[in-house]
Amino acid sequence: MARRKLSGALGVKYGFSLRERYMQVLKKRRAIYNCPRCGTGFLKRISVGVWSCRKCEYTFAGGAYEPFTKVGEAAARAAGVKSGQ
Repeated sequence: MARRKLSGALGVKYGFSLRERYMQVLKKRRAIYNCPRCGTGFLKRISVGVWSCRKCEYTFAGGAYEPFTKVGEAAARAAGVKSGQ
């Protein structure tokens, strides 16, 4: 049986660059991420921006396709600097 690529849902439609971006988004979403509380790799995306750990049941808000975004990390650094002074 032939193996389908991630962009197989789109077939030959929409052009190469759009299918490539679609594959990158799916790879980010399906990647294994570590829980910020317990450190295990059991995070699951519940809905857009809501992530939950299967082991410790910790639920938190994150990015749409990955739990930790660059903007969120910058905000955490800024908050840490302000609270440290």
